[in-house]
Amino acid sequence: MATTDVTESTTTAEVPDDTPHVTVCNATPDRTVFTEEGNEDGWIATDCSVTVTE
Repeated sequence: MATTDVTESTTTAEVPDDTPHVTVCNATPDRTVFTEEGNEDGWIATDCSVTVTE
């Protein structure tokens, strides 16, 4: 009896990208404004923002 190696096929379901797409602009040198793509009614402005590093 012959022996064969069988490898099962595995697939992963694609995970939807629920991460909001955010645009950042400097309204003035001291003020940063964040807006979410597709949300024209909401925005966040701040006088203090930091750079995030990974």
